[in-house]
Formats: sequence, C-alpha cells, structure tokens
Amino acid sequence: MGLHLALWLLYLLSLLPQNLLYILFYPFYLVIHYLVTYRKTITIENLTLSLPEKSQIEILAVNKLFHKHLRDLGAEMVKMLSISRKNVKKRYNCINPDVVNQFYEKGKSVILVSGHYNNWEWMVLRLNDMFLHHGIGVGKPNSNKTFEKWINKRRTRFGTEVVFQDTVREVFEQNFLKKNLCAYMMLSDQSPNVLHKSYVTTFLHQKSCMIYGVEYFAKKYDIPVIYYEVNKVKRGFYEVHLELITEKPSETAYGEIIDKYVSLLEKTIQHNPQYWLWSHRRWKNRTI
Repeated sequence: MGLHLALWLLYLLSLLPQNLLYILFYPFYLVIHYLVTYRKTITIENLTLSLPEKSQIEILAVNKLFHKHLRDLGAEMVKMLSISRKNVKKRYNCINPDVVNQFYEKGKSVILVSGHYNNWEWMVLRLNDMFLHHGIGVGKPNSNKTFEKWINKRRTRFGTEVVFQDTVREVFEQNFLKKNLCAYMMLSDQSPNVLHKSYVTTFLHQKSCMIYGVEYFAKKYDIPVIYYEVNKVKRGFYEVHLELITEKPSETAYGEIIDKYVSLLEKTIQHNPQYWLWSHRRWKNRTI
C-alpha cells in the first residue's frame, strides 16, 4: 500500500511544470553534495582514474557539476511519468535520423548503443517515434516487480517496447523470424552480470569488462550497429547524434564493434564528463 501511494504521489508531482520541478529538486542537490555526499568515494575514485589529466581541484569541480546534473536528471525522470508526446518531442530530438531510417528502407533492423549519459529515460519515451523502426529498449529487470510494472507502463505509453535480459534472446529471435524491423536501444556501460561472457578492453584508462550482447546479437542476426550520443543543448533540451559503427557486423573481427563503441563513448564522456553516471560501480571487478 505504501509503495502504491508513493508512486501516485510521484505521478502527481510530475504534473508540475518542468521549471518548477527543477526548483523543487534543488534541495536534493544540497543533500547529495554537502550532507550525504552521495557515493563520494566511488565517484571521486572513478573520476580520478578515468580523467588522469585533471588536477584534484578539477576533479572536485566535475563532481560538483555531476551532482547538479543528478538533480536535473531526477526532476526530468519524474517529469517522464506524465510529460506529453508533444512536449517530449520538442525537448528531445535526433538531428540525423536518416542514419537509422536508411536501414528501414533496406529491410534491416538496427542496434542503437550508448551509455548512461545525459537523459536516457526520455530516449526510451521517444524511441518509437524518433525512427521508422519499432523501438525496443533493452534493460535490466528491477528487483521490485510492482515498481517495474508501474514504471514500464509510463515508459512505453508512446509505443516503445521494453524487454529485459532474461527474455532478450527470444525477442531478437522472434522479430528476426517474423521480419519485424526494430531499433534496439542498448545501454552497454554498466558492469556485466556474467564476467566470463564479457569482453575485456581498456575503457577510460582502465581495464574493463564490457557487456558483449551488442556484438553478439549484431553478428548473429547481421544487424547494423549505430552509436548514439545525447547532447544537452540547454537545461531540459537534448539532441541525439548518430554515428554508424558498422553496417556489416558479420565481417568484423571479434571485439571490433565493442572497441569502436568504447572509443566513441570515451570521447563523449571526456568532452563533458559531468553528464555520465560516475556514481555507479563500473569498475567493481578491478582484479581482471
């Protein structure tokens, strides 16, 4: 009962104007930056090892900007619960959609790969409307099934489908057999659950285990892979820029797709590091 009440209170909160939500979330920034110091040790360690060219003063400045970004991201994720189709379209758009749409004309699905950079939840909302393909977001299941069911109902109200790792193989296979043309959105910067199935490479100056699913599905079904970068134009407004990684994944060497993705994500992060999710345990397996 308590969870249901909290969820509906969040929904009511989301009905407020976006700018008012930013104001209401300002205390959240003060709490995580000055009082609770949200995952400070993890964040500072990740920043220091990933951006060795920066001084400690610069690292602390990025950390402060990161916490301000988390404040805005929190407000935008709440707004996601009720934002209109027209409003999110105005705020979140792709500047070169033909990079994806050309493959629809060729009768091919695509895999869109990126990381937890800037606002990824609005990308889920927009995915099905942004391109000619049917949009499918691939994610990790939530431990609380009540919350998972409720939040996914809000995420998918504009047509995007959300699937989880335990069913993603079946979804790829069924859509391949039925010749459904899909744009699969995959965030591949989190730590893999199964290390022996991951791909080991260097990411942000550190040996890293990367989720191999993007390359696995791309090669198995010969699906073009496209990197998407989400840039903040101004507060609450984003542009998605697409860059083709490979049109013919079956012709690439083992790990080539992942390495190209990692290189592109590194450049994105290094350009504006405050917008990446530094507080997660990306390098919890440092013994590899």
